[in-house]
Amino acid sequence: MYAVIFRSIRNTNYVEMYQEHAEKMERLIKEIKGYLGHQSLRNPITREGLTISYFDSLDSIRTWREHPEHLKTQELGRNFFYESYDVKVVKVEREYEWHFDG
Repeated sequence: MYAVIFRSIRNTNYVEMYQEHAEKMERLIKEIKGYLGHQSLRNPITREGLTISYFDSLDSIRTWREHPEHLKTQELGRNFFYESYDVKVVKVEREYEWHFDG
């Protein structure tokens, strides 16, 4: 399994357009063969965000990265939505969970 870690700082502009595209990307990514899920959070004060998306292969990550609608939205992100962002692709070597049953 692989994880794509997307860290960003949102600007305060184009809130509705951002939300529209974020929802569209969430629908589209689920259609990618090899997509396993994702988690997102954003601090409303600092506007720092983190999204971790999970894929079964580097090929599925490449398919998502090169998806035509995703490419358009990436351009919108650079021009309108973000002050900055960085992306890391990592291989998940191990996974485990713990839950309190209290």
